[in-house]
Amino acid sequence: ELGPAVAAAMRLGAVLSALRPTLPLLLGLSLGCSLSLLRASWSHSAAEERCLAPGRPAPPARGAPPEAAEGRLGPGHEDFRPRIVPYYRDPNKPYKKVFRTRYIQTELGFHERLFVAVLTSKATLNTLAVAVNKTVAHHFPRLLYFTGLRSAKVPHGMVLVAHGDERPIWLMYETMNYINQHFGSDYDWFYIMQDDTYAQAEQVKALVTHLSINQDVYLGRAEEFIGGDEQARYCHGGFGYLLSRSLLLKLHPHLDSCRNEILSVRPDEWLGRCIIDFLGITCVSQLQGQHYHTYELAKNTELEKEEEEEFQAALAVHPVSDMTLMYRLHKQFSRIQLDRVYQEIQDLQMQIRNLTALTPAGEAGVTWPVGINAPFLPKSRFEVISWDYFTEQHLFSCPDGSPKCELSGASKADVSEIIESAVEQLNRRYQPLLRFSKRQLLNGYRRFDPTRGMEYTLDLLLEAATQKGHSHVLAKRVSLVRPLSKVEIIPMPYVTEATRVQLVLPLTVQDLDFVANFLDMFAMNTLDTHDNALLTLLFIYHPYDAQRVGQVDVFSGVKAMVGELEKRYAEVKIPWISVKTEVPSQVKLMDIVSKKHPVDTLFFLASVWTEINMEFLNRCRMNTISNWQVFFPVHFQEFNPTLVYRGEQTASSNTDFLRDGHFDRHSFAEACFYNSDYMTARTKLAADILDRDEVLESMEVFDVFLHYSGLHLFRAVEPGLVQKYTLRSCNPRLSEELYHRCVLSNLEGLASRSHLAMALFEQEQANST
Repeated sequence: ELGPAVAAAMRLGAVLSALRPTLPLLLGLSLGCSLSLLRASWSHSAAEERCLAPGRPAPPARGAPPEAAEGRLGPGHEDFRPRIVPYYRDPNKPYKKVFRTRYIQTELGFHERLFVAVLTSKATLNTLAVAVNKTVAHHFPRLLYFTGLRSAKVPHGMVLVAHGDERPIWLMYETMNYINQHFGSDYDWFYIMQDDTYAQAEQVKALVTHLSINQDVYLGRAEEFIGGDEQARYCHGGFGYLLSRSLLLKLHPHLDSCRNEILSVRPDEWLGRCIIDFLGITCVSQLQGQHYHTYELAKNTELEKEEEEEFQAALAVHPVSDMTLMYRLHKQFSRIQLDRVYQEIQDLQMQIRNLTALTPAGEAGVTWPVGINAPFLPKSRFEVISWDYFTEQHLFSCPDGSPKCELSGASKADVSEIIESAVEQLNRRYQPLLRFSKRQLLNGYRRFDPTRGMEYTLDLLLEAATQKGHSHVLAKRVSLVRPLSKVEIIPMPYVTEATRVQLVLPLTVQDLDFVANFLDMFAMNTLDTHDNALLTLLFIYHPYDAQRVGQVDVFSGVKAMVGELEKRYAEVKIPWISVKTEVPSQVKLMDIVSKKHPVDTLFFLASVWTEINMEFLNRCRMNTISNWQVFFPVHFQEFNPTLVYRGEQTASSNTDFLRDGHFDRHSFAEACFYNSDYMTARTKLAADILDRDEVLESMEVFDVFLHYSGLHLFRAVEPGLVQKYTLRSCNPRLSEELYHRCVLSNLEGLASRSHLAMALFEQEQANST
């Protein structure tokens, strides 16, 4: 009798065990259905009537506009109603390919957030306007200065628009016209201020993020007109004011009428009267729950002791009489903002601790520092982040690979700052019982964790003094973290992928065995695909070979290959340039090529071992920006197959980077740059060396751009630039540094450490037997 019951129980247990992984999903679905039914029961009765009687229109809900009953949104909501625009093409017009913009922001018509205009004058351009530029200009995305001066000398780092008339009303009229014509379609908000106004840039930016762009906004410190309507207000120009894009567009057609019909002495009153008379909009100090706080600065105010809430909450302070006062205001508000940030960090850390206690991990799940990402956990030994050892004088992990180097520059400043911060934190924690002072850094370790920032471990020799004057020397280990700050997107100029690339290939006699493969890859990846790329060959003759070129031309085979390519591709011409020299200096060769091409040419300086492909050429175009950036790719160098495979089957076409080669950081043979940038840097170099041509033999194109251009040098690994293994010939006539680079490149390109160790082991085994 117990058999069927036991069998049923076993079957039930098996079913439950099978359903256990899906129980959370089933519970979630049931809970969602229950909530949706509960939400449906709360719907308005009008909706139920529409469902019950579909053939009969239901009355609108109480308080709703008539349009809502027909499924249409009320007035003012047209921008949010979706519309389907049907595609129609006129058959009588020729078809034109639609141009797609490169960035989705441009295609969707997004606008930048905030534009700032500063009104200045002849007397204050070099004083207050400069102070505004140094304090808040770098916080705003776009800031222009407007003045009535003619041909005014612009201070460094400022963009000035001179209207040529110093009358205040005329200056305001011309400024509003200029802003609307040049920036009216690019920005959502326009902030107008004077140069005797201090504005908290971060607070102004936070204000516009909380306001709706779908309204006409005239926001500032509202003031009454003298003898005017009590309901009408204008925004005081000394405290700045905010205009929305929609208001600016509506105001622009009426500016000429305002200039002719409205008489006023103050430009802010004139603008306020113009907006009121033609648009019916008055200035407000509060909108959509946001307040425009201001503070009027009295004479002889002690800013360091100013603790009023009105002062600390102010977005704008006026009047600022001189530059020193502007800098003092900036220092005081920066301190206030810093205190707020520290307090906010403490509050967030407390909340994180309280919430972490409720998690399954409990208090053990709290990472240090609180709120910063946990340290990176490597999944294999290849992902372990190593620690760099340092002292106060030396670094034991040097960029050039040497075991020990002097601590200097940014690294020295970093170590000094982190030691001072460690002692300061210890004193803050243990005072007034103990007072610490540093004697010596015993050991220092640091590593960069890409998930959280720079980590430090310091062994400090400290002297601890008590309140009674007793002192004791002790060693203490501290850990510190310099977390990654806010990620900033750096604006870059726009570049296209249709730029023509001019390849320059220097050839010596030692390179003749590799030219055929280079030309085959060039024809297959550029000529067959009709890529916008050209090739120029540079034949480097030794003086002995140059004397015998009439009888025996060492480059005759290459010239024959070029002729075959030009016959195969009728529209292609591959020119060559012959050079006679014993020392093929890269700079001297580029001097010859540069003079034979236009200034807007994009050069790709290649080597004979380079395998050209479209993927890399596109990156060459995108990473090289005229008058901004040059690109020096780090190619991938394959190892010697004899040492790597030792008789085994060679690697497939898909290169295994971890096994078959490495990125050759010693080579600077490949480079992408514009001819105009090279000519500018070369001119500065010529003025420095004063016709000492022997200096050029110790330099490469990379050195020219590094020391004489001021451009961004983009040096990055390039997986699309792969070179087969070959033992390069290093010219001893070049400088010692260039020769040393070439030798290191050959040695490191042989094989990895494991492959070399295995080859040595097999050789020893063979010798022993």
